[in-house]
Amino acid sequence: MESLKLSILRSLYFSPNQSIAELSSQIGKSIPLITKAINELLVAKLVISCGLRASTGGRRAIHFMLNSDKQGCIIAVAMDQYATRISVVDLANQQLLPTKKISSHLLDDPDIYTKIIDTLTTVISEFSTDKILSIGITMPGFVDSKKGINNSFSPQSPLYNLRENIQSHFEIPTYLENDSAAIAIAERNFGLIQDAPDALVVNLNWGVGLGMIVDGKLFKGHSGFAGEFSHIPLASEDKLCSCGKKGCLEVAASLLCAIEYIIDAIQEGQPSSLEATYHQHQNISLEDVYEAYVRGDQVTIIAIRKIAYMLGKGIATLIHILNPETIVISGRGAMFGDVLLPQIQSSIQEYCIPRLAKCTSIQISEIKDIQLLASTCIAVQQMDWDIHTQQTIN
Repeated sequence: MESLKLSILRSLYFSPNQSIAELSSQIGKSIPLITKAINELLVAKLVISCGLRASTGGRRAIHFMLNSDKQGCIIAVAMDQYATRISVVDLANQQLLPTKKISSHLLDDPDIYTKIIDTLTTVISEFSTDKILSIGITMPGFVDSKKGINNSFSPQSPLYNLRENIQSHFEIPTYLENDSAAIAIAERNFGLIQDAPDALVVNLNWGVGLGMIVDGKLFKGHSGFAGEFSHIPLASEDKLCSCGKKGCLEVAASLLCAIEYIIDAIQEGQPSSLEATYHQHQNISLEDVYEAYVRGDQVTIIAIRKIAYMLGKGIATLIHILNPETIVISGRGAMFGDVLLPQIQSSIQEYCIPRLAKCTSIQISEIKDIQLLASTCIAVQQMDWDIHTQQTIN
């Protein structure tokens, strides 16, 4: 019965407002068993009734949701190549503290682990430890989520065995997943592909990641590392990728590439609203790029169009191989959707067989801070609620 209760709690996180019949169908257990478990969760105040379904001619069904006031919270850690963001949310995905940001290069800063520990210490001090259910961490690289290690780092790095190191330090259950895989999970449960059994989620960030949903589930491949979209050799440029190879899609279709295009244009003397920022800092942040994009800066728009066209070329390859129902452009790059989508579609029209292209819908994610939500998702998906303890949370 305890494992059934856990399944119900997880199901109500990912899909709130379910009836007993819907939970029975979702979990695969009989209606009498679901009813008994729901009644016990109601008594424990872990689940609450949220009204009756609209009438369909028969008896109106009661539907249920998590009681987020009674439950604890999740610490979500979203790491990328240049920043780590940490947030705290309840099980209704409501933010409980302002997001903390660590601006630091993931690969080059020897103190990055210490900075993460210090920031987590500050965040955790705001809550009683029995209120914190778990910590969910997402990051780029060859993440083995079962072992909790990131094979992109040497075994001597504290980031290699990050899950165990964080878990041991704070004595809080901790879970680790690749950022693109986790984003696909978040999009599958809360985004545009909730009803699409076969979909691809492109994580447009400093690289170009990919999460694959096949038959409604995340597909990770034989070794768990499927989705290295960044490193498909489609670019004609002679620029080295972060992986050490040449011609990877990443060097022509990532947000980092867009910033490089903008800097090159400024250095060539092209007028841009980002000139002063670049000359002052000798660099441009993604936030600077977005502000320029909103203002209609032509250099910025051209840069986004360039990476979108190359991204479309890569997506055409995916359509030929996988024939997905839907492809969602997600990650931080989704904020440029108005410019991205026409260029992606133009490139697909050029490079993709029309019969296949017309079978795939290309959409832009509507979820803000998707990686933080993704970090929460993987924590909820994997953690074991201590139901007895949860009954005593005030």
